[in-house]
This record gives sequence, structure tokens and C-alpha cells, in this order.
Amino acid sequence: MFDRLKAWAKRIKRDGVTLWFASRHPAVPWLAKALAVFVVAYALSPIDLIPDFVPVLGYLDDVVLLPALIWAAIRLIPAPVLGECREQADHWMSQQGRKPTSRVGALLIVAIWIGASLALWQWLIKPWLGS
Repeated sequence: MFDRLKAWAKRIKRDGVTLWFASRHPAVPWLAKALAVFVVAYALSPIDLIPDFVPVLGYLDDVVLLPALIWAAIRLIPAPVLGECREQADHWMSQQGRKPTSRVGALLIVAIWIGASLALWQWLIKPWLGS
């Protein structure tokens, strides 16, 4: 069972890189591209939306949310294009030995955290200050 889980995790990692290539492919429909860009920005970001040190929730995005988003994006890509992008991803990972990173994704996560902090400030703290 551990080997099956390890193989599944490897496929998810590869499909994240596959979406990176698919987001640049001209034959990918715009909806699939938009979802792929979002998923790639989040998946390849060095910063998690929910930090891993948060009990249970920290790994929830890595185990449930991210695979579901990758699955949804993959389903929207035509099969021949998907095969081509998977080959590119396999080649990239064998040459580089790692997945690429996304600075845009990191900035997106930071922006979400800042926005959530400002919203929390407006909702909880500001009324107490009387402003």
C-alpha cells in the first residue's frame, strides 16, 4: 500500500509540472488554461496557503485540495495535448531533478494572507477601537 501511495504522490507531482507546460500550450482551451495557471501558481509556490505546521489543516491542502484541482484541470485538457505535456514534464523532471517553483504563486499566497489579515482587522479589531 505504501508503494501505491508513493506512486500516486509522484503522479500528482508530475501532473503539477504537466499543467505548467499545458498552461503555455496553444491548443489548451482557455478555461483549462485559467485553471492550470491557478493550480500551477499554487502548487509550485514555495509558500502554502495553510502552513504545514497547522495540525490537520496544514496537510489538508496538499492531500485533498491540490490533487482535486489538478484532477479537474487535467480533465479539461485534450488527450493528445495532455500526453505531449506529460512527456515534457517527465523530461523536465528527469533533467532538473526537481519541480519548478513559482514566485507568482508565492506572491499570490502572500496577497491572500495580507487580504485575510486586513479583513480580520476590519471585522474584529477596528470596531473595538471605535474608528
